[in-house]
Amino acid sequence: MHKIAIFASGSGTNAENIVNHFKNSKTVEIPLIVSNKKDAFVLERAKKLEIEAVTFSKNDFETTDNVVNFLQSRNIDFIVLAGFLLKVPTNLLKAFPYKIVNIHPALLPKFGGKGMFGDNVHKAVVESKESESGITIHYINENYDEGDIIFQAKCPVLPNDTFQDVAKKVHVLEYTHFPIVIEKILSGQD
Repeated sequence: MHKIAIFASGSGTNAENIVNHFKNSKTVEIPLIVSNKKDAFVLERAKKLEIEAVTFSKNDFETTDNVVNFLQSRNIDFIVLAGFLLKVPTNLLKAFPYKIVNIHPALLPKFGGKGMFGDNVHKAVVESKESESGITIHYINENYDEGDIIFQAKCPVLPNDTFQDVAKKVHVLEYTHFPIVIEKILSGQD
């Protein structure tokens, strides 16, 4: 049985989608949602989903082993970043090598790096007059959005699309593919 912790900093729509995907799984359990923001709506979603939710400060993540120790005490063996906005510290990377995946709302290596999240990404895509965008699911390393790419899916960006239009298309890709790719990784098919 794989035990996943989902890390999220925002509303948690991807987290909820992933939890619902694995709700009846016999091989995957999601007992924990971790946030770095006490007011993140994902914590409310966790309550409704009856999943333990915890918040750690930026300091907990960056200068202590509190997060690693907590995850290990819960027998977590895989971490999914679903809108988590802190850089993953080295101690977590060492404790979970190739066991942390992220979804990025663009086709990396384009439009990645510090500050490139959410609407910032979609605005940059539209301003650059890209003809396509999409999602990238990748392993985490010590740099923002530079880990090994596992999967990408594309959507068209039409000349009259707003960043909101692009965001809607990208969200559809996220909800469709992220849970399935996680399932494939955990079953050794990545």
